[in-house]
Amino acid sequence: MKQANLQQNGVKSRAYRLVQPHEVVETALEHELREWEVAVEPTLGSICHADLRYFSGQRRPEALKKKLPMALIHEGIGTIVESGTSDREIGQRVVVVPNIQGYLLNGTAQEECCPSCQDTRNSQGSNYCQKGRFLGSGFDGIAQSRLVVPSASAIPVPDEVPDEIAVLTELSSVSYQALHHVKDLLPTARVVVFGDGPVGYLAAAMLHHVYGVSEDRLTVFGAVPEKLGQFDFATRHLVQEYDFSAGGLYDVALECTGGRFSESAINQAIDVLKPGGHLILMGVTEERVPINTRDVLEKGLTLRGSSRSSIEDFLPVLEAMKDPRCQDTLRKLLPSENTVIRSAEDFAEAMEYAENNRGWKKVLLDFEW
Repeated sequence: MKQANLQQNGVKSRAYRLVQPHEVVETALEHELREWEVAVEPTLGSICHADLRYFSGQRRPEALKKKLPMALIHEGIGTIVESGTSDREIGQRVVVVPNIQGYLLNGTAQEECCPSCQDTRNSQGSNYCQKGRFLGSGFDGIAQSRLVVPSASAIPVPDEVPDEIAVLTELSSVSYQALHHVKDLLPTARVVVFGDGPVGYLAAAMLHHVYGVSEDRLTVFGAVPEKLGQFDFATRHLVQEYDFSAGGLYDVALECTGGRFSESAINQAIDVLKPGGHLILMGVTEERVPINTRDVLEKGLTLRGSSRSSIEDFLPVLEAMKDPRCQDTLRKLLPSENTVIRSAEDFAEAMEYAENNRGWKKVLLDFEW
């Protein structure tokens, strides 16, 4: 296995940093490369709504002041160009895990990290590490020519998975992680997804292709017929035409709308859940959302929020992506062509386009360094 000699002066990187809303500048960075880390050259990235909230200034002013300047993008793949460890090969194609726990950052044992990581009874505890960092959220993300991460956070992409599918791994893994909490119910559960955007689509795709939830047990509620029509592996209903007074029909509900539609989606989900049901919140909103707590109490519902994933969530997703049927499902989210990024100006233009054209398909960034 090839292993590079570590650069004495560090790894030089060109980062496209957001310095204030709508303003991106190229910045020279230098990263230390330690013996448990690798340097990755990003090749393909995907714009997330979280990136757009930073770029457009929709985050709270105190959050922007604290986190900027910062290179955006946390969904991406790349090629290993330098390595401090023997477990990753130079030239290897990898997907980047943006949620990096403190013990990985410091090259220490998990037991020496924070209370969340130390709680071995909770297999998902490290997802909420109190000493970790999340790329593109307070720390420089993937929009840079050299990204240094722990080798464990650079997961090899199987040969059967093409780049344009692999770049969807992070967002897909967030759905996988959210559903992991109810995995024992899914072999027989009736499940409903609220939201016909990319988050809802990938959540439904993971339910179908990873957890094996069939069309007769998987329902999707949406507001746009053209978007809803893409969910051809599920039963579909338009929210504006459905009678939510019919009562509890579902065991598990996922709210994937976010923004101003969160309130209606959450409360509609409460309406259709059976007593003892589970509501998983995945949509992000900057505002407080009023919910029908009376029915939550009367039905004994369990609410859980989920917006991140860890290394262990990426592996089953990549395995499922080997299946051509799963790839066909995911390809519906892909644009007709990728956006080539050669400069900070190109990056800013791509972000402006994504902000002004919030369509159903993802915007993919083809980095040429």
